[in-house]
Amino acid sequence: MAPNSELDQSPTGAIKIERQSLHDAILNRLRDMIIEGHLPPGMRLNEGQIGAQLGVSRTPLREAIKFLASEGLVELIPARGAVVKKFSAKEISDMLQVISTLEQHAARRACEIATTYQISAIRDLHDQMIDRYEHGDRLAYYKLNQAIHSGLVALADNAALVDVHTLLQTRVKRIRFIGHEGPDKWASAVAEHEEMMTALEARDADRLAAILGKHLQLAWERVKPGLDDR
Repeated sequence: MAPNSELDQSPTGAIKIERQSLHDAILNRLRDMIIEGHLPPGMRLNEGQIGAQLGVSRTPLREAIKFLASEGLVELIPARGAVVKKFSAKEISDMLQVISTLEQHAARRACEIATTYQISAIRDLHDQMIDRYEHGDRLAYYKLNQAIHSGLVALADNAALVDVHTLLQTRVKRIRFIGHEGPDKWASAVAEHEEMMTALEARDADRLAAILGKHLQLAWERVKPGLDDR
């Protein structure tokens, strides 16, 4: 959620940071820590330690943790507290299969109804992503990568599709991130995205859907070795 565009003014005229801005800052930092593995799956979130590390009090920290629980990245366990969600290999496989189906359907619709301007916006994200790849900035690359997938789904102009995709995409954030570990895996993922853009700009629905299916399958193969089989 974005902060309001207008900032509150104190009686002295000083600009006050809105509470919502602090919430977003904490939320985004915690989410990044989970994605990057600084808060690994199964780890209990110690509010005192994390609060001291981030320099924030427990109240806004707890609000951010509850939000992460609603996204499925954190579990609230009685008598234990908040724990980073740990998904089994089957759960990850199941979610990636559904994401693949959603994205392939969205790709076909996008090729039919997306405007040239909308497609050019995806191209802009892609170019920014390639720039981050060339600079070795994995986290920024990853976020742009995910924005491309979400943007492509949005081109289908189907709110229900977007809602389900967003939910699942959020839950596999860490998995999608580690799918780029190592130069070979990262280079392969980039090459697949290059193919996706070519097909989208050509409005080749069958080709784009096939590339996305392959992309998600290879993503699964890249992360599977490091997952639990339970």
